[in-house]
Amino acid sequence: MTMQGIENVVGGTAYDAAGDKVGSVGNLYASDSTGRPEWVTVNTGLFGSKHTFVPLDGAHVEQDGLHLAPTKSKIKDAPRIDAGGHLSEGEASELYRYYGVQLPQGAPGRDRTARGGMASDGMGQDGVPRDGAADAGRTAGDGSMIRSEEQLHAGTETVESGRVSLRKYVVTEEQQVTVPVSHEEVRVVREPVADGEGRAAQIGEEEREVVLHEERPVVGKETVAVERVGLETETVRGEEHLTETVRKEQVEVEGLPEDLDGKHKKH
Repeated sequence: MTMQGIENVVGGTAYDAAGDKVGSVGNLYASDSTGRPEWVTVNTGLFGSKHTFVPLDGAHVEQDGLHLAPTKSKIKDAPRIDAGGHLSEGEASELYRYYGVQLPQGAPGRDRTARGGMASDGMGQDGVPRDGAADAGRTAGDGSMIRSEEQLHAGTETVESGRVSLRKYVVTEEQQVTVPVSHEEVRVVREPVADGEGRAAQIGEEEREVVLHEERPVVGKETVAVERVGLETETVRGEEHLTETVRKEQVEVEGLPEDLDGKHKKH
């Protein structure tokens, strides 16, 4: 992989061996002697506040970004090294051992300088400090020193916490209803015959038939809609307390007179 072939992915997305997104591509570190890119920093965490070194051994560039050889968990647990725009041979050796990558031939004595991006300490694309960053951490010409410290920046991200689905199924139950019914019954009614009504009567056999009726209950079923059931979400606000370790620099003054030493010992 050449410097020209990888410079285009600086600021783009970095992926691990499985294609999972790891973070954004930060700075490229190339050998001072050969100019060959050997390391890349990946910015992870909230707002890209963590810079992790990952070897370019086995990496390749695709349209969506830079694909690295180590896994996401391997990159996440890598040693935290604040190279300050320049990766020493000792720091590179520690990273090589962690990732299980064989040191390049002729590696001893070769330092790596940040190129192809903007480092977190103000290093430019050519490894030269910008905007006065050269004074950070070392004495300037006017005898002053810049003191730095880490500050926490907290934010939120939305992640999936669970899923709720609706499913309906059929159950069978018995119901009782009361239906009023009626039926006809026969009773014998006898009444005397009026005078003169039975003069033409004759003795003989005769038969009459009466039809009886009754009501019987009939059950029918129909399907009707009774209610609509749905799901809705609501946002519940709360607070969580985060604890993180930050570093800051202290300045110690040596060689002052005793009457001033107690007042300006540390800052």
